[in-house]
Amino acid sequence: MAVPSLRRALFLAAAAALPFSQLVAGQTIQTEEGVVLEANEKTVAPAGKAVADSNAPEAFVLTDDVIANLSDHNLSNITLFAFPEDDGTTEVQKRTFLASSGCKTAPGDPLWPNRSIWLVFDLLTGGALIETVPIGAVCYPNSGVYNAAKCQTIMANWTSSDLHTADPTSIMFPMFQGETCMPQNGNSSTCTLGGFPVYAVKATNVTQIQLAINFARNLNLRLVVKNTGHDFLGKSTGYGALSIWTHNLKKLEYIKSIKTPSYSGPAFTIGAGIEVKELYEAANKHDVTAIGGDCRTVGVAGGFTAGGGHSPMTSIAGLGSDQVLSIDVVLPNGRFVTADETHHPDLFWALRGGGGATFGVVTGMTVKVWPKTNVSGMTFTVVSGNTSALTNDVFWEGMYAYWRRFPEYAKAGTHGYSLVFPSPLTDGFAFLMNPFWAPGMKLADLKTLVQPLLDEWTKIGFNAGFVGSPKFFEYDNYYDAWTASYPPEAVSTTSVRTASRLFPAKNWEDEETLTGMMKAVRSVVEDGSALVQYNMQAKAPAGTPDSATNSHWRDTVWYGIFGTSWNASLNAAGVEAINRKITEDWMGRLRGYGPGGYLNEGDVMEPEFGEAYFGSNYERLRQIKKAVDPTGLFWAPTAVGSEEWEVQGQKKWLTLQTGKLCKKAAL
Repeated sequence: MAVPSLRRALFLAAAAALPFSQLVAGQTIQTEEGVVLEANEKTVAPAGKAVADSNAPEAFVLTDDVIANLSDHNLSNITLFAFPEDDGTTEVQKRTFLASSGCKTAPGDPLWPNRSIWLVFDLLTGGALIETVPIGAVCYPNSGVYNAAKCQTIMANWTSSDLHTADPTSIMFPMFQGETCMPQNGNSSTCTLGGFPVYAVKATNVTQIQLAINFARNLNLRLVVKNTGHDFLGKSTGYGALSIWTHNLKKLEYIKSIKTPSYSGPAFTIGAGIEVKELYEAANKHDVTAIGGDCRTVGVAGGFTAGGGHSPMTSIAGLGSDQVLSIDVVLPNGRFVTADETHHPDLFWALRGGGGATFGVVTGMTVKVWPKTNVSGMTFTVVSGNTSALTNDVFWEGMYAYWRRFPEYAKAGTHGYSLVFPSPLTDGFAFLMNPFWAPGMKLADLKTLVQPLLDEWTKIGFNAGFVGSPKFFEYDNYYDAWTASYPPEAVSTTSVRTASRLFPAKNWEDEETLTGMMKAVRSVVEDGSALVQYNMQAKAPAGTPDSATNSHWRDTVWYGIFGTSWNASLNAAGVEAINRKITEDWMGRLRGYGPGGYLNEGDVMEPEFGEAYFGSNYERLRQIKKAVDPTGLFWAPTAVGSEEWEVQGQKKWLTLQTGKLCKKAAL
């Protein structure tokens, strides 16, 4: 466990001693002969028991026998890693009694573990504990880790998701961390941890996750989970936290045939760290189609599936949560279980759509796959304003014509992914179709499907805004079509907020409602919001077991992400005004037409998040949360049960992860 000099500046309280005398001395372990030795990597082997002849993460687990054996050898502070059934009248009980503030223990608190305890933790994990050094620290001359060459590399790749995915604590929406160590500011400010976790466990097996969970629960530490860091709401970071980094759980096995109560056919078993691009590539090699997101580096078994997970195949195959056959998870009590239709059915239900970082840490899952499919599609760009022959009024008339056809296109199994945004430089708007995607449809059939729309556009003059002509394509497999259609996304933009709405098909059944909805969306875009929109249906395929997926998804045919950015130099009043506009004004205009939102890409300040992000499933999810995690070990913004906690020191209009996490009743 490396301890760079930056730690002195970032975390001055790290060496604070606990009030228990036995924790002050060096950590020791006793041999079979009764000889007391210093606890180090030579005398303490990684904790865990091999339960299978395999290198798979689940083959090495923490058991009662392992804890008992280490207790028999008097390893210092081993009780801090015990399962809850075994903590009795140990040090854990003393700490639980003394942790009376109602807040998670944080750096500087009397009960914060001293460095000798972190050393034992590191030894038990086999050296998997990492002290956080912010990814941007190498750009700060006074950080103690300054490196001009590394800084240049980070700056050049700052918007690449691969850069942040490969770092144990970096996230792709740095605003929620507080932007306290941005590489761009190396010469003008100091680097601090801010909302980054203090330590992270680089998990490569189940035991390490069990140890981290038991340790955090027994010491009342805040615990966060990071897979790739894509989360839009800052769920994978937190001030003073211990983080479990699951990105390196890379198991990937193809199963030619599997049979469950609801499915029979091929599948993949994937580790939590498998990214979309890795799953798609493997599926292509086996001539099948797997379900994942648009973005290449999203972790399929992480928050993607936990939140529902939409994909270019959603109109045909349903959501990511509909693909799951079984889930491996470490629960808040530290126990490792596999949940499926017959084992732990409540967990199996909750983990599919009920949100990440809530019921435990998913280490892997088995997901069904679909037959190899061809894909046809179309792309185009339309602009209006003073540099185009297309007027703004006709632009919106053309948008209305497109939106009116959403139920038809979704029912046909297509997936329309496009962007609509204001263009201040031209006093107009832009509409980028990237792409209109039709899996399983021949190109000739796609052209037949969209020709009435193109004809209507020609009739009203909308085609005057085309930049070039629409481009059509066709591929004989999903992987090549996806690779060509969805390039790597730019991430880590600062000063940006988003919110989302799910618009149900019933809105198209009444002309007044449909017109009102379209005008409301138009008004929000005209007011400055960008719109990232998806035309698709998200019904669960026949025979899919019931899940906790947001009930609002099931009738959706239009999913929209709204939001905007602002200049970093904008004053506090201006920033507040923009943030309030997104949550209160823009979403206020749209909630009546789309009461639901998407958990993974929603507004962190959604006022009724339980209804918006979970729908009719929220109360049952709350009950499962209380049963599985009675102490509230897992917390994340807008997660099930999150309304019982609050991050201290936050604005009323925006919650970052830069303060202590406390029970609301204790504030």
